[in-house]
Amino acid sequence: MSSLIDSFHTPPGSPVDWDALRRYATEVMERAYAPYSHYKVGVAGLVDDGRVVLGCNVENAAYGVALCAECGMVSALHSTGGGRLVAVACVDQAGKPLMPCGRCRQLLWENGGPTMQLMTASGVKTMDEVLPDAFGVEDLNKK
Repeated sequence: MSSLIDSFHTPPGSPVDWDALRRYATEVMERAYAPYSHYKVGVAGLVDDGRVVLGCNVENAAYGVALCAECGMVSALHSTGGGRLVAVACVDQAGKPLMPCGRCRQLLWENGGPTMQLMTASGVKTMDEVLPDAFGVEDLNKK
């Protein structure tokens, strides 16, 4: 898989290749560790510099410390140079678009902002549409 991702680089400002993002998310989903729920999730995110970062869910016998796929992707974003997420595709084990949970929507907001695009079952939406009135860093600075 790394050779596919290594070859995927989109010049900043180019149209999002949703088919490629979904394909990468589906491919990384196969590497998920889900021995308890058997519900594998994969995610691929396009970064503002053209890189693609990936994540898959990782479960744990102590259920509360399981990691969502988006958590792994955001960690990969920062461990490979940072930047801002431009577009994200999250898929279930059938490769169908999956809406991130509330916690992960907050993670995506923090790392992509209101204009980041998200593939959903009902089409591509901005984060502003999937998390209206989001809590962000500007709320921390209010007095």
